[in-house]
Amino acid sequence: MEQPLGSVIQGSLSQGLEVRLLPDVSVEEMRVGKFLVVQGRRSRFFCMLTDVALGAANPRILANPPEASNTFLQEVLAGSGTYGTLNLTPMLMFTPTAEGDRPSEPDAPDGRADRKASRKKSAPYQPQANTSAVELSPVKTIPSHFSQVYDATERDFRAVFGWEDDPTRRNFSIGQPIDMDVPVCIDLDRFVERSNGVFGKSGTGKSFLTRLLLSGIIRKRAAVNLIFDMHSEYGWEATREGKQFSTVKGLRQLFPGQVQIFTLDPASTKRRGVRDAQELFISYDQIEVEDLMLVRGELNLSEASLENAIILRNEFGKNWISRLLTMTNEEIREFCEVKMGSPSSIMALQRKLTRLDDLKYLRQSSPHNYVGQVLECLEAGKHVVVEFGSQSNMLSYMLATNIIARRIHASYVHKAERFLQTKDPGDRPQQLVITIEEAHRFLDPATVRQTIFGTIAREMRKYFVTLLVVDQRPSGIDNEVMSQIGTRITALLNDEKDIEAIFTGVSGGQALRSVLAKLDSKQQALILGHAVPMPVVVRTRPYDQDFYREVGDTAWEDMPNATLFRAAEAAKADLGF
Repeated sequence: MEQPLGSVIQGSLSQGLEVRLLPDVSVEEMRVGKFLVVQGRRSRFFCMLTDVALGAANPRILANPPEASNTFLQEVLAGSGTYGTLNLTPMLMFTPTAEGDRPSEPDAPDGRADRKASRKKSAPYQPQANTSAVELSPVKTIPSHFSQVYDATERDFRAVFGWEDDPTRRNFSIGQPIDMDVPVCIDLDRFVERSNGVFGKSGTGKSFLTRLLLSGIIRKRAAVNLIFDMHSEYGWEATREGKQFSTVKGLRQLFPGQVQIFTLDPASTKRRGVRDAQELFISYDQIEVEDLMLVRGELNLSEASLENAIILRNEFGKNWISRLLTMTNEEIREFCEVKMGSPSSIMALQRKLTRLDDLKYLRQSSPHNYVGQVLECLEAGKHVVVEFGSQSNMLSYMLATNIIARRIHASYVHKAERFLQTKDPGDRPQQLVITIEEAHRFLDPATVRQTIFGTIAREMRKYFVTLLVVDQRPSGIDNEVMSQIGTRITALLNDEKDIEAIFTGVSGGQALRSVLAKLDSKQQALILGHAVPMPVVVRTRPYDQDFYREVGDTAWEDMPNATLFRAAEAAKADLGF
């Protein structure tokens, strides 16, 4: 039978439980974020360890502590005069029913004493009870005094988080608890139906976390992905941080038959050795005034310039930028006399829009519908990675991402409306997840109304499009948008504002703040929200050769390029890469 760690001595539903450790349990074995179970008289409580403290039965012990060499006195005091305490936050509970219920005897008809004696006859519910067949529920009460506390077992984790091979759900293992070797799974169906976020300060492994999630979505066919790859980290191989140079595989290498790369900088993509990438160009007539409002800071556009841009758009239609860039000063003055515009503002707008010529993917006109080609891939169930190459500055990234996402979202809105009308399953759009980096640039309070991403975040799943935002400054994201983030996967954060932003709209978030602040700087994350039944701290799954074999597309071995790629990998290994 499992040995208890301690017992509950006090607590409340709002403040959590205080547990006194048994004398033979070392307080140093307790880690913040650990998963524990409290066995009450009737219910079983799944709890997270949120704080560890030391206590003393008598203040005189603390005033006159034993010397370091007096180990005998220290051992005498341990557990009686001095002890360790834990603060636990109950997250879930279940009360066994049917065959899980312990037998109970009817109350005696006369008096409290008989009822008390009747309760004593009932043995407490054993901690090894089968938890895999019960339905978990939110915590609505707390265990009684002196309820025993146990380490969570593998059975407990399976009851709470399920298992990856569950045929009834699309579960994906994201990692393991910090002190156990049992998978912690997220429900991908619940994950993709709302917008989600991956947060953490620079260097904590956000990109690796994002690759894990995207790989799981592809492997389990939970949705189709559109990834705006600002730093060329997701499509093809990317550099792994460390003392020695090494690389990790991109999604195209793991799932070659399911992932298509589009590039806004074909020369850069070819230099990196990416095969079969398709070019992607944007024409000036695809740029809306709202897109310029998003990048007004990068272009240093004034409010007057944007107001005059609307006048130009109303006059010249979609070709207003091309027309403006060819206008002489005299033509601008004549135009303003007729249309009541400001010559100085339009001239300033013309001068600043010449910076768009530096963006390699912009064309005066484009006979080919490249965005339509991206849509065709998504409709065919292919996942699309848009690489930016050398065009990864914020002006370039924000402009292209907003333009492409706006047109794709408009198409999805049309399809969703048709599906709502026909109710034909064949008309239902595939669930789409759009991944963006530096998300606070698109979703900050000042610009969120001008970006399509603010609209997507607020609409949630209504049009079958959700976001996966990757960011190191969640405090820069609008509070309304943060409240719509369904699942938050958060690595280490130090800034108080960022930590506070993570728990926007989260009930009981105060107790988890200390857990988040004490994460390791690498390969640890706090997961909470819609896709997991309770918050949990995990050691994230390694993104390595074992992961490639478990998750990757096995059909790739049969492809003609497989032999060449294996040879290249072997050559890099021989060179110490």
